[in-house]
Amino acid sequence: MDHHGGQEHTDRIRLGGCALPVVSPARLYVCGITPYDVTHLGHASTFVWADAAAAVFRLAGAETVTCRNVTDVDDVLTRAAEQRGRHYDEFALEQEFLFGRDMAALRVRRPEHEPRARHHVGRVVQLASALLATGHGYQRGGAVYFRGAGVVEKAGLTVEHATELATEFGDRAGDPDRDDAFDVPVWRPSADDAPGWPSPWGRGRPGWHAECAAIALGVLGPAVDVLAGGADLAFPHHAYQAAMVEAATGVGPFARAGFGVGTVTVDGAKMAKSTGNLVLVSDLLEHHPAAAVRLLLLNRPWQQTWEFRRADIDDQAKTLDRLYSAAGTARTSQTATGAVTAALLDDLDVPTAVAIAEESGGDAARLLLRTLALD
Repeated sequence: MDHHGGQEHTDRIRLGGCALPVVSPARLYVCGITPYDVTHLGHASTFVWADAAAAVFRLAGAETVTCRNVTDVDDVLTRAAEQRGRHYDEFALEQEFLFGRDMAALRVRRPEHEPRARHHVGRVVQLASALLATGHGYQRGGAVYFRGAGVVEKAGLTVEHATELATEFGDRAGDPDRDDAFDVPVWRPSADDAPGWPSPWGRGRPGWHAECAAIALGVLGPAVDVLAGGADLAFPHHAYQAAMVEAATGVGPFARAGFGVGTVTVDGAKMAKSTGNLVLVSDLLEHHPAAAVRLLLLNRPWQQTWEFRRADIDDQAKTLDRLYSAAGTARTSQTATGAVTAALLDDLDVPTAVAIAEESGGDAARLLLRTLALD
């Protein structure tokens, strides 16, 4: 037995098709928010699942270190602040507060590191210099570009699909300053009225992918155990983040496992501000217990795209009541607790773990509720 909650040690966790030997600390990089709007259920799904993944590493006997960034240097944020007549820094801090309130209500453990992009601009400059020095970048017109031609192939995408995904996230496919259509900016020049910092290439600001690359490198080092975020970030964001770090450091792979949490849809469309179909966490918590909302997010395969229906929260509340009743029994079974643990270590199979806990009750149910922060 060990000192991490009295659970048996295990030598590995299966995550996304990867069998990961358990080491301490397990380092999780979680792509955080761009603080320009309220938290919706799609955001919450990613962060609740990342929280659960860290808990399962601790269940396996590992210490964890989680870094969840805040992208507070971003053109979308700047535009949103301007539309409201606010300075982007002030506006971002207000949105961060609201986000933190929602996460606390959903029992998401506060990460050990919550770096803000504006505090890591110097590290982006260092990253850009390293990419230039290693031949993986080039300078043009006050910008530094990362040579990304190989990123698409490594991601296993066709050029057409990669172009579609990059365009969805605002990439300028016709940028004449780039040598290749899949080169991306590490550093970009800033207009006088835009956020900007000094650099060897002139006043400017970081590129989006470079922000996460530099933050992860600065906070967790050249490699992480888990790279987590929404499944829609796998390309281009996570692919370029990893490629930049690997190119600058020569260390690879950047992440032992990817953890792309499935998209939440409403009426078949991805939940997003652009589609106007947001389901706000704060609204749900006015009418439903936080633990029921959390179980709604977790009681399914984490990779799965799923359709939100309000009636499902009531169903999960009933499941939660049954788990509470089961946990109130005095039954002790090493077989049952071992089975719950095994299910969670096997790709975070929460539905199987819930079924075992509900049937067995006692310490197995208490273990599940405690691990998933549902108690």
